[in-house]
Amino acid sequence: MTPREGSHKSMPQVPNTMRAVCIDRFGGPETLSVQTVPIPQIGPREVLVHVQAAGLGEWDPFEREGGYARMLGIEAEFPYVLGSEGAGTVAAAGKEVSRFKVGDRVYAVGFLNPKGGFYAEYAAVDEDYISFIPGELSVEQAAVMGGVGLTALRGLDDVLGLKQGESVMIFGASGGIGHLAVQLAKRMGARVLAVASGDDGVALAKRLGADVAVDGRKDDVLAAAHTFAPDGLDAALLTAGGEIADKAILGMRAGGRVAYPNGVQPEPQAREGLQVHSYNGEPTPEIIDRLNRLIDSGPFDVHVGQIFSPSQAAEAHLALSRHHLGKLALKIA
Repeated sequence: MTPREGSHKSMPQVPNTMRAVCIDRFGGPETLSVQTVPIPQIGPREVLVHVQAAGLGEWDPFEREGGYARMLGIEAEFPYVLGSEGAGTVAAAGKEVSRFKVGDRVYAVGFLNPKGGFYAEYAAVDEDYISFIPGELSVEQAAVMGGVGLTALRGLDDVLGLKQGESVMIFGASGGIGHLAVQLAKRMGARVLAVASGDDGVALAKRLGADVAVDGRKDDVLAAAHTFAPDGLDAALLTAGGEIADKAILGMRAGGRVAYPNGVQPEPQAREGLQVHSYNGEPTPEIIDRLNRLIDSGPFDVHVGQIFSPSQAAEAHLALSRHHLGKLALKIA
């Protein structure tokens, strides 16, 4: 059955095969190659997205190496298409899908999507994980935003319970999660101390609205925290770990709240008097709607540090481990 069969809204020009960045085995960046593979079939509640751009996640190399397959006991099928987020237009929709029509501009998330990832011309995704592109975002910005945006909001709102007027430290403020967290925290009415990486990272955090931004590589972060919040910081979102992060949370007040996404290594060290919680940035229709509303409330900047072509996928994976601002993207079409 082709994607057109079993769907009530489809584009006649949807082919049967597509170009995708695949791996034929788990391993290093050299395993990534562009191949021609079948377009995934869609079920009644799924949407076929014609992918124009895909986000490159810090977690993608771990998936490429087989880390998630081993961790979760998944039996991988090759060729295997990576990519947990992307954006483009609706190419077809299952018969039970009523919210989307062919041609709609959408972005989607699909971590370990059973029908393949977004490093491909087409991706089949459950309608719960698809949304219209909010605000004035470009397709490249929307493509890289889903995973990190939801992770940032989940941490700030659901875990930290950030309130208007509170002080919050965003550690890793020039990275994918962090640079969005700076903007979301400001929209929630908080005072933001941004700990970024490098002079360019500090400049980005300031441009995005941080009240104070410091360089975690060379500045005294604890002194900056004491100056910013003499009575102690109310909350902190740590998108990176290590000695500097552990020192920085010494600037928290008694009873202060600390959150960090699962996967941050080394894990932040808990200390007496602090509430420290790890969490997953799990997508649901409700939190996707919350994120969209916050983005729609005014100008919002998703910083795309570099865009790669599918043939540059191996180079892109190497770039993930080097200093960069915001997120990296693959331009699919």
